[in-house]
Amino acid sequence: MRQRAALGETTGLAGRLLTPEVDGQQVAWPQALAETAARLRQIIDQHGPQAVAFYASGQLLTEDYYAANKLMKGFIGAANIDTNSRLCMSSAVTGYKRAFGADVVPCSYDDVENSDLVVLVGSNAAWAHPVLFQRLAQAKRDNPRLRIVAIDPRRTATCEIADRHLALAPGSDGGLFAGLLNALAEAGACVDGFRDGPQALAAARGWDVARVAAFCGLPADEVAGFYREFIAARGRSPSTPWESINPPAAATNVTPSSTSIWPAGSMAAAAAAPFR
Repeated sequence: MRQRAALGETTGLAGRLLTPEVDGQQVAWPQALAETAARLRQIIDQHGPQAVAFYASGQLLTEDYYAANKLMKGFIGAANIDTNSRLCMSSAVTGYKRAFGADVVPCSYDDVENSDLVVLVGSNAAWAHPVLFQRLAQAKRDNPRLRIVAIDPRRTATCEIADRHLALAPGSDGGLFAGLLNALAEAGACVDGFRDGPQALAAARGWDVARVAAFCGLPADEVAGFYREFIAARGRSPSTPWESINPPAAATNVTPSSTSIWPAGSMAAAAAAPFR
């Protein structure tokens, strides 16, 4: 199996903005800064300070954040500034709290080595998480039983280590997971006691393999194969993070995040430590 780190592919210059542009034309930095200042001044004069907002990167230095806040609050006169360092996790925190009752990541790195099945949902880990990707690749080399399923409309570098790539239609992942829940219920592999369990199962009922395949644009045998793998690994699991959660605090209708990793199968008790 061919494998590559893929990190170097993210450092190329193709497609990157290497010089300032104004209205699609390359200009020198002094002109770009002057034009930016003039247009901001025009907006503020016409609509007031509240018409301006800054959305800053999550990778700035402390001094850079200070300067950006001073510009926004001290000079422009509005508090409309936020950064990716907070907003990028807001959806994940909401999902974790609804699903698990707390803002806690539902697995640990030890799960990588202790799993029989890892499901990557919309995650190009080879590029976005290269260290974790290398650990996963090493775990697969060390454990021939480990199966990896990549769920992503695109065929990314991560798919190179996947045993199954489900290239479903964009926006159809909800149907795939509704079908998975339905398959788990039919196999008697669901955990009882979750607060919204009956409602979730009722909503998933009817999402059989044929319906899921048509909705997601996938071959029916690929969908059925994924469900069988998940149920088989789930059945061998002596301890999973989901079973260690206090049931009343958990909901079951949260869609996995776009960069999630689902470990399933033979996980050691230590892997469930966050919920014990």
